Amino acid sequence: ACPRGGWARGVLLPSSSSPFPQASPSARSFQLDYEHDCFRKDGAPFRYISGSIHYARVPRPAWRDRLLKMYMSGLSAVQVYVPWNYHETLPGVYDFTGNRDVEAFLDLTAELGLLVILRPGPYICAEWEMGGLPAWLLWKPDIILRTSSPAYLAAVDSWLHILLPKIKPRLYHQGGNIISVQVENEYGSYYACDYGYLRHLLGSFRALLGSEVLLFTTDSARAQELRCGTLQGLYATVDFGPGSNVTEAFGAQRRVEPKGPLVNSEYYTGWLDYWGEAHASTSAAWVARGLEDMLQLGASINMQVSPFLQLTSLPWPGADYKDQYKPVTTSYDYDAPLSEAGDPTEKLFAIRTVISKFQPLPAGPMPPATPKFAYGWVALRKVSACPAGCAAPAWHYSTAQHPSLSLQYADLLDVLDVLCPSGPIQSQFPLTFEAVKQAHGFVVYQTHLPWDVPDPATLGAPPHSICDRGYVMLQKEYQGTLERDGQTTLHVTGRAGDTLDILVENMGRISFGANTSDFKGLLGNLSLNSRPLSNWLIYPLAIDTAVQQGWPHTALPKSSSGGRVGPAFYTGTFETPGIAWDTFVKFPGWSKGLLWINGFNLGRYWTCRGPQQTLFVPGSVLHAGHPNNITVLELEGAPPTPLLLFLDRPLYNRTLGCSTTATQ
Repeated sequence: ACPRGGWARGVLLPSSSSPFPQASPSARSFQLDYEHDCFRKDGAPFRYISGSIHYARVPRPAWRDRLLKMYMSGLSAVQVYVPWNYHETLPGVYDFTGNRDVEAFLDLTAELGLLVILRPGPYICAEWEMGGLPAWLLWKPDIILRTSSPAYLAAVDSWLHILLPKIKPRLYHQGGNIISVQVENEYGSYYACDYGYLRHLLGSFRALLGSEVLLFTTDSARAQELRCGTLQGLYATVDFGPGSNVTEAFGAQRRVEPKGPLVNSEYYTGWLDYWGEAHASTSAAWVARGLEDMLQLGASINMQVSPFLQLTSLPWPGADYKDQYKPVTTSYDYDAPLSEAGDPTEKLFAIRTVISKFQPLPAGPMPPATPKFAYGWVALRKVSACPAGCAAPAWHYSTAQHPSLSLQYADLLDVLDVLCPSGPIQSQFPLTFEAVKQAHGFVVYQTHLPWDVPDPATLGAPPHSICDRGYVMLQKEYQGTLERDGQTTLHVTGRAGDTLDILVENMGRISFGANTSDFKGLLGNLSLNSRPLSNWLIYPLAIDTAVQQGWPHTALPKSSSGGRVGPAFYTGTFETPGIAWDTFVKFPGWSKGLLWINGFNLGRYWTCRGPQQTLFVPGSVLHAGHPNNITVLELEGAPPTPLLLFLDRPLYNRTLGCSTTATQ
């Protein structure tokens, strides 16, 4: 029988010739043992203790550090998510380079002696934009996501034929370290309940990966979700967090899988943060107690151990829909055992102590926290107009520990030619992001007042048609913000012919909780005193592309006046004092926007909503010894004296009041 304690770690030692030299592929196996209710690896009883890691959210230079800390925690495996939209950014356009090199990441897990539980989707949730599904799927008319819709299945099959051949040589029975592969994710929570879709995925995975690999599903312990999310031929596992009744939760698994190993595929060591709500926190003692209860039952467990910041060329956080639209924060550190910066926490050591009761820990100390540096205050000074080639004045500090920074700025509406070089699209009525093939970011909708408005008139949008926030300017003067599930009217005055601009922001497509066909932009027409506006110019903005190519640092400085509100870019450079360590940047007095350093999009800040008040800046993004370019897109209103504060620790659980300049 499979024992309930004293399990082997199952870690296979690396060698220079192969990550797994102990046995030939034909001698290796990872299977279900229905008679003894456990897994068998190479014929021996086995259970895994695993943790989730998102390579897409970890800077590549930090991959080894994070994986090594997971290994030293006592984990025998890691669960790896593969976001489809991270790799197929446009139909048929694939990217597996740099931070997207999933094969290199998987090879590193093998080198470090970690087994892998792979989650290739096609839907992964992961609090990631549209659950990993590409936004370009919504360009296809009549597509129904996560169903047997022919257009959807064709796209899925095309993707799987690219991805899974990269995975097959790394399967355990082929000599690699991938012991199991999850098909879809929590499908029972989706409204469709389409068994034909699951059968199609099962056939595709078998055709591309073979008959020997262990395929499984994951759902909550609720009966309805297990009914719609499971399928014969896919081993059914459950997910639940601390505080759940372990016996009841595994009892739910037993109702769909009467025999076989008990598996919790997502043991929640924390919970996600939404903008405008308190920072999630789960006690270390609570997490440790639940883990020990499961291990005593002989269960295999995967923990949400190491969520990290997304560090990509686009902001990827998704959103939930629970009676209303709830976008998630930039940071993926939801009181995690390993912090966003890769630091071991009290919770990690509590987990490690529990694991040590059931299996030996690796010899040696836990790797230390990464070094941090509080670079201090950086004053942003708006510069005067300056001819080409002259030096912009900088703010200098009397102490060498502080970096120096100079500022120039440009109103977003003044640089549409840079941000939308192909020019606007003309339309009688507004078009969605998807209709103009804009996946992420921002679109400007521009029209003109059709008549004089001497007295305040109501500019309004139909309910739920602003997806997700619309920053309204009249004659380039900021009027206020319209918001999905929030304020949908403003009062304006003006003259016939005045230019009306609405900058619409995608705050993240729904990744869980509702139909994921989450269209963005103006989904309905705006009206003025209930009379529809027409004749729109639509500008899809390529802000990330421009910033990555060096703009606006390569542009001439602009003159500016203090106290401006509305969408504007603030740029500058700063030099570190000879080191490039991890740091955290705070935005005192700023309202809402995005930050780039050296062309890397570090995500959104939203000081007046919180709870996240700092953005993590990995040291690998910074340059030591020469200038670092900062670009801030402030959407509502910068402080009269713009300041950034670089700290050596994050601030998560605070909400600062909105600046008075940002509310009108």
